[in-house]
Amino acid sequence: MRDIRPSPIAGTWYPGSAEALAQSVDRLLRQAQPASLFPEGGGRSRAIIGVIVPHAGHTYSGLVAAHAFRLLQGLTPGVVAVVSPFHDPCPGRVLTTGHAAYGTPLGPVPVHQALLERFQEALGAAGLDLGRVRCDEEHSLEIELPFLQRVLRSSFSLLPVMLAEQSVEVAEAVGHALAQALAGTDSLLVGSSDLSHFYPEAIARRLDAEVLARLAAFDPAGVVAAEEEGVGFACGRGAIAAVLWAARDLGADRVRVLHRASSGDVTGDYTSVVGYAAAVIYRGDGRGQVQPAGGPPNA
Repeated sequence: MRDIRPSPIAGTWYPGSAEALAQSVDRLLRQAQPASLFPEGGGRSRAIIGVIVPHAGHTYSGLVAAHAFRLLQGLTPGVVAVVSPFHDPCPGRVLTTGHAAYGTPLGPVPVHQALLERFQEALGAAGLDLGRVRCDEEHSLEIELPFLQRVLRSSFSLLPVMLAEQSVEVAEAVGHALAQALAGTDSLLVGSSDLSHFYPEAIARRLDAEVLARLAAFDPAGVVAAEEEGVGFACGRGAIAAVLWAARDLGADRVRVLHRASSGDVTGDYTSVVGYAAAVIYRGDGRGQVQPAGGPPNA
């Protein structure tokens, strides 16, 4: 595979060598608490449709993300759709990579071109174009890939989607188009988002709690509206909402917030923090395309 997107963050946002990265991710997965996923019982029989995870550097938000990624150990989806914001100014409202694969120190992750074309067609029917970027600096999609490479039991293809515009209209259209593209496939959804930015911890907790309440209520429009109402903030609110809409179309009916923390828990500075949370989106009756399984990370 020749056309691999070079990583702009390996060695800074996460370790730059394969050995160090594998050890670091595995350590975070071991430290995450797996017990409280489905307190009502029967967790192993419930189908996971997707997860919501933060996207700061692994030092800051990796342990929070691990609470969700640990649930995916042993799964074997053929394709993983990762939906993230796009932080840099760029023409277009919905973007994807122009490369054939994403590169990390753990190896290349190929892009599923056929599903990407199916997604583009469904998006076009909703009146949206799909732009393609090359050699981009966006971290919020790539940062999730090493976790997926360590927890999934088989190789997988990637359906990468980045939202330059996170309006409710775009998020809903992206969500429904994703579901159309993924229907009938062995797939998994990943929504990438941090929460509040640079508030004191007490204010951050209040803002984050409102977004997480709307997430737990399976309210994608409410997640997007929280910022407009001045009661909550998530930098990837559109990505969260799009994944919720897609997951609902694919049969999910429940969301459980697994963990919330902030950068202050790492730095010790609670005067200005970034909030992080992890959640799982699943089907309560246990029917679905992928099932959670136990066991350690890939050796």
